Amino acid sequence: MSFSSDDAADKLIEDTLDQHVDNFIDQQVDNFIDQQINKPKRRAYIERHREQGHQDLWNDYFSENPTYPPEMFRRRFQMTKPLFLSIVDRLSNEVPYFRQRPNAHGRYGLSALQKCTAAIRMLAYGQSGDTYDEYLRLGESTALLCLEKFNEAIIQLFGDEYLRKPTPADLQ
Repeated sequence: MSFSSDDAADKLIEDTLDQHVDNFIDQQVDNFIDQQINKPKRRAYIERHREQGHQDLWNDYFSENPTYPPEMFRRRFQMTKPLFLSIVDRLSNEVPYFRQRPNAHGRYGLSALQKCTAAIRMLAYGQSGDTYDEYLRLGESTALLCLEKFNEAIIQLFGDEYLRKPTPADLQ
């Protein structure tokens, strides 16, 4: 099969056009990717007044004269207050994430009480991370991180003792 000069010219034009279109599309895709990579990603900062969240939590459950009695604490946290406080104490002493530290501006972050309360309530009630924003003053992503770090820490600190099959002595 032989090509005429018109077929050869058409093929040359088609190949040239294909090459230009491919180059144009490649350039557009590269430009789009560069814009996405170089585009600064900023989170919207929301001033949540986390100090007020800690203070409210403290006044409601942990002060000398708390707003809510121990039986309400037991019902809401699914454990006694001394057990909760011993968990918080151990986590804040042994796991860096649960220590309250100042940020670059000298402002303290969330307290161990706030972080543990968010994690325990998510576990107890199966609610989403943004449920506790208004009361505990922490965002959804922070609440989910608290839950993740809490689970890791509980396994690390208490796993050998409590996360095992009961022994005959335990059953007695």
